[in-house]
Amino acid sequence: MKEIKEKALQWCEYPFDKKTQSDVKALFNHPSELKDAFYKDLEFGTGGIRGIMGVGTNRINKYTLGKTTQGLSLYLKKIYPNDKIKVIIAYDCRHNNDLYSKIVSSILLANNIKVYMFSSLRTTPELSFSVRYLMAHCGIVLTASHNPPEYNGFKVYWKDGGQIVPPHDLELMKKINSINFDEIIFKGGSEKVNLVDQELDKAFIKTSIKTAFQDQLKSKNLKIVYTPLHGTSVMSIPQVLKKAGHKLVTTIEEQAKPDGSFPTVKSPNPEEPEALKMAIEKALIINADIVIGTDPDSDRIGIAIKNKKGEFIILNGNQTMLIMAHFILSIRQEKGLIKSNDYIASTIVSSPVMKKVANYFGIEYIETLTGFKWIGKEIELRKNQDFIFGGEESFGYLIGSEVRDKDAVTSALLICEIAAILKLKGKTLYDLMIECYRLYGPHKERLVSYEKVGKSGEENIKKMMYSFRNSPPKKINNQYLISIDDYLNSTNNNLLNKQINKIFLPKSNVVTYTLQDDSRISIRPSGTEPKIKFYFSVNSKSFTNNEWLSTEKELDKRIDSIILDLKL
Repeated sequence: MKEIKEKALQWCEYPFDKKTQSDVKALFNHPSELKDAFYKDLEFGTGGIRGIMGVGTNRINKYTLGKTTQGLSLYLKKIYPNDKIKVIIAYDCRHNNDLYSKIVSSILLANNIKVYMFSSLRTTPELSFSVRYLMAHCGIVLTASHNPPEYNGFKVYWKDGGQIVPPHDLELMKKINSINFDEIIFKGGSEKVNLVDQELDKAFIKTSIKTAFQDQLKSKNLKIVYTPLHGTSVMSIPQVLKKAGHKLVTTIEEQAKPDGSFPTVKSPNPEEPEALKMAIEKALIINADIVIGTDPDSDRIGIAIKNKKGEFIILNGNQTMLIMAHFILSIRQEKGLIKSNDYIASTIVSSPVMKKVANYFGIEYIETLTGFKWIGKEIELRKNQDFIFGGEESFGYLIGSEVRDKDAVTSALLICEIAAILKLKGKTLYDLMIECYRLYGPHKERLVSYEKVGKSGEENIKKMMYSFRNSPPKKINNQYLISIDDYLNSTNNNLLNKQINKIFLPKSNVVTYTLQDDSRISIRPSGTEPKIKFYFSVNSKSFTNNEWLSTEKELDKRIDSIILDLKL
């Protein structure tokens, strides 16, 4: 605690402003809050830096953002010494983002970097698209994605439009860590911010429609309920749907106004069933066909559809991913467009069914680490191949390569196009999901997260990961463990033949168990929240009683038994 107090005392004098000094001094009356605010520095995780807003090194504030921006400025000038560097900035509905965007842009300008910025909030996929459209060197999004209202963050995109990956992320981190707070240049430079709005909006919307639009639809009578959950997708999705011919769209007005407090939901995360509750209630009243809801920066999308009983169920991310991938490839196959260099991609914690889809259509399947930045990296590396579709279990999907991050805007149009085509044929998305499971075998996945807050929580997560990595059980749910993938040590330990093979992926703190019945359990600390996450995936060769509901119950029971056996 002595080191933490000494660290905090530095924030009670120059170069920190009087308000910051006063707020830090007040924390000395609250030792636990002081400890959490200063026990570590914010670090780059899965999506840049992210944290609770407030004073301290472990908080998002003008100084931690300033240090990050100053480090980024110097790194860009080192990498591109002879270029007139261009950076584009976007921000979502989070509290303080109007102020933070001005602070970030001022620091960039003070470092003689040309700045482009939207005049109001925009989606993350539009920022990713805009980096390549403007041929910028870098993009920044101020967002905390789906985190609670007290959070904010800073995501960095490189010139390919994808999130920053090695070696740039590690080198940038070193540069940021080398910056002292008194070295931040908050003001200076003669240039002004270049505001960009209509041109980029028009180009992005046009590209989204071109990517997801299905030309076999002459009329569209799909009834859609849409909620932006107080976030940025309201700037794009209504226009995209309307221009594509979807006129029967009901927006949840109570959730349509951007608001960083997210007053109508416990969490602005479409992965959480509660987030779509209001939209589903409206859908039942008006007898809608589909519900779509997006997170604050519009990179994730939740989908609710009707089952055979007419009840709305929320698809998990793997189910939506399966439907989209199968549909896109089926259409390409019908048109004779499947090529040997096509590929789809997903992540190590997502459903193994994606590999089966790729095999069925005779194309390559690429599996990456968790986080869409790794899929973006593959797109950039594989310029001689055609990226068709990518997805991950956490409600993120990408169609085509014009955007290089998960894109809820284009995905919203695609899923509505699929549903509209099926409706004309007297079918539903639920029917298509079952058809996919009959074709590829039934699969079921579940994510279970445990929040571990503060320094003690961080230590607890480390102990749990150490135990799962070094003391694995021999059996789980009466099934022998047959292999362990340790992505931190880059090893695949085959327990059947006693062989250890190398994993050719960047190191990541993930452990995956595979059981003899092909069940899979992946364990990892979250890169953006104080949580440890468990990803469960089970499957079977055929349907129970030749129907999906019985099969789903059996698969859910297996997941329940695994969780019980692991004593979670």
